[in-house]
Amino acid sequence: MQSLILGLLAALLWGLHDFTVRKIGPKADAAALYLIVLAVGAVLLLPLVVISGGWATLTAPVLLLTLASGFAAALAGYGLYRAFAIGPVRLVAPICGAFPLLSVAFAVARGAEAGPLVWLGVAAVVGGIAIVARGESDDTAGSKRAAVAWSLLACVSFAATFGLLQWAAELGADLPVSLLSRLAACAAMLAWVAVQRVDLKPAFVLLPQLALMGALDITALTAVTIAGGFARPEFASVASSIFGLVTILLAWRFLGEALKPLQCAGAVVVFAGIAVLGLV
Repeated sequence: MQSLILGLLAALLWGLHDFTVRKIGPKADAAALYLIVLAVGAVLLLPLVVISGGWATLTAPVLLLTLASGFAAALAGYGLYRAFAIGPVRLVAPICGAFPLLSVAFAVARGAEAGPLVWLGVAAVVGGIAIVARGESDDTAGSKRAAVAWSLLACVSFAATFGLLQWAAELGADLPVSLLSRLAACAAMLAWVAVQRVDLKPAFVLLPQLALMGALDITALTAVTIAGGFARPEFASVASSIFGLVTILLAWRFLGEALKPLQCAGAVVVFAGIAVLGLV
């Protein structure tokens, strides 16, 4: 149950993060935006890591898992930003939100049991997200083939990120693992920005919003990482996948975007799936 609660917290925070992305995304390059968000998150997390300690637990296997999770996180975030920039959202959101299926499969591969009730809950979450997302408008320009490709990259990378982070958290301290993963993601994005010669100036103009996004993102990611210390950590990944639903609801409430009856039904399905997982 603790893993589920941590996942729901992460979903709320990532939903707020993506809501902000929708407002500022077109104003700067996706790589520049994501690099600053990653860096801000690392700076915010550093004092907590210094206080908590736990560096002695960072053995070679833990470090390897952590660095791999950071690289996966860089791919996941960049893929997500690029996919939503292309759209349409109703095509991108269900694909990006399908990573819990891979998260549960990853846990099963490591020896966890997943009966029919677990898969029913996962299917309800992912299916509900798909239903809600289908109500989004289709007026975003861009290639659907490219949107699908970036979405698939984000989906697979999110599953890898959460799985590797939680695995590392089982063997080492949560906060140092989160920080090192974030620094690895920063290094990967910095290398990409340097190779592509991305202009960072437009992104620095948006620093207040990006600082907020960094705080939301690192808190959400840390919540999912901490779930690695509780039973059924894959449930945190499943619950966190409703961040897209949170974003859509925020857009409906504060931006006046329409929420059709079918989308409301989808929301009910999502929370029903979360309830099923909570009973397992």
